[in-house]
Amino acid sequence: MTEIVLVRHGETEWSRSGQHTGRTDVPLTEAGQRQADQIASKLGGREFAAVWTSPLQRALETGRRSGLSSAAEIDTDLLEWDYGIYEGTTTADVRRETPDWTVWTHPITDGESVESVGSRADSVISRALEIDGDTCLFAHGHFLRILAARWLGLPAQAGRLLALNTATVSTLGFERETHVVRYWNESCHLIDD
Repeated sequence: MTEIVLVRHGETEWSRSGQHTGRTDVPLTEAGQRQADQIASKLGGREFAAVWTSPLQRALETGRRSGLSSAAEIDTDLLEWDYGIYEGTTTADVRRETPDWTVWTHPITDGESVESVGSRADSVISRALEIDGDTCLFAHGHFLRILAARWLGLPAQAGRLLALNTATVSTLGFERETHVVRYWNESCHLIDD
């Protein structure tokens, strides 16, 4: 049965510092480039019927360095959450004014609701299920967490329960007809960063 392989991009300066990185097009760090190089070994030469990537350079470069960029199609549905006024801030920054704030529970001023991100994830899932074979997605932490929650039939907010590190590979699939997580947050870090 079909599997959807999720690849979170390698480290960026903002992912290292904990800044919300939605649509800001930050590059991979040197460590992130090394991490992306190692994803190829995690994918094990696997062939995919479809490879889709976010248009942001951190995802594109991760796909390129993993060896799958020649097959990749850019898909704007794979963009990270639009964090609006919270772009570039950390949770600690925002909590100075709103102590219990999280992206999962509070409105995103001038940005995208968690439900809207969930709708984009639903679209990706629907299209992946139409493919005859497996699909590989190169994208971003919060988006992929929401996509996994939606795969499981959970509300988009349930993505908060699925931690996802940079440069990791996760696999969604089936147990008989039931949508399941086959593997989650598998590290590709073979060297000490």
